[in-house]
Amino acid sequence: MTAISEHTQNGQPLLRVNGLKKYFPVRSGVFSRTSAWVKAVDDVSLTIQHSETLGLVGESGCGKTTVGRTILRLMEPTAGEAIFEGNNIFHLGAKELRAARRHMQIIFQDPYSSLNPRMTVGSIVGEPLKIHRLAKGSDLQDQVEQLLIRVGLRPEHHSRYPHEFSGGQRQRVGIARALALRPKFIVCDEAVSALDVSIQAQIINLLKDLQEEFQLAYLFITHDLNVVEYLAQRIAVMYLGKLAEVAPTETLFEDAQHPYTQALLSANPIPDPSKQGDRIVLEGDVPSPLNPPVGCRFHTRCPQVMDICKTNEPPLIHIGPIQNEHQVWCHLHS
Repeated sequence: MTAISEHTQNGQPLLRVNGLKKYFPVRSGVFSRTSAWVKAVDDVSLTIQHSETLGLVGESGCGKTTVGRTILRLMEPTAGEAIFEGNNIFHLGAKELRAARRHMQIIFQDPYSSLNPRMTVGSIVGEPLKIHRLAKGSDLQDQVEQLLIRVGLRPEHHSRYPHEFSGGQRQRVGIARALALRPKFIVCDEAVSALDVSIQAQIINLLKDLQEEFQLAYLFITHDLNVVEYLAQRIAVMYLGKLAEVAPTETLFEDAQHPYTQALLSANPIPDPSKQGDRIVLEGDVPSPLNPPVGCRFHTRCPQVMDICKTNEPPLIHIGPIQNEHQVWCHLHS
């Protein structure tokens, strides 16, 4: 297997994920034997184009973060493949994976716990450059200071520690660290959910500006539909480890086809009283991924459930004239 190519493969998406599964073992007994599996991600397939933002949404615990971290091999997959620029990330050896990580980065949810409190901001941002031997000495310091300026901080901040910054400033440090190696793809794992609303807007606009400047592709993981509507070109909706619907952002908000997506959108607050619609209230709790329902995983809460939903997994249905543009996994459309 060769290292990740430096060149774009014409006509191919930047990232193609096929049949991704991530199961966590449940151990019990004196010998800690595996007695069951938590199916956190179960057969997820998606693509991300160059310079595109794909939003990944769903309730807490549906597997969104696990998808992002497994794609980057921060967690090892149970099955599936992730083709990044023509190479399967899951088959790369240690040396090749290290080279690949120059092109794939992550921005974590918590801007405090993701930064080492014993390191200065300059050391945190400059560490990727040192590990990959891209800069040292005065050149390293110059690059760090330029990165800090680009994300809205001051050059003199390089000598400070994370605890000396606000939450929004710490997240800017995390963005600068992710940007240091000039990646092509960044996983934004709830990157603004821990911030105040006014700071969220600043960080979202910064991410959008950086995307245009550096031609970045984002997998933007969030539970905030208003944020993803503003930032993403396409949205993928997850429920209990599986995809329910994938569509262009405008299409999803105007013509959602899956009952779960419709319920999510009905619960989304709209700051206009004249546009308030009927709220779809889902009964019951989300089932456990340790023992997911047979058939469609949403059937235990679906207001439009049919008998077939309780026994057969829903097929992939293409909605509209353009192949793969609007996808839904639901028996209502089969």
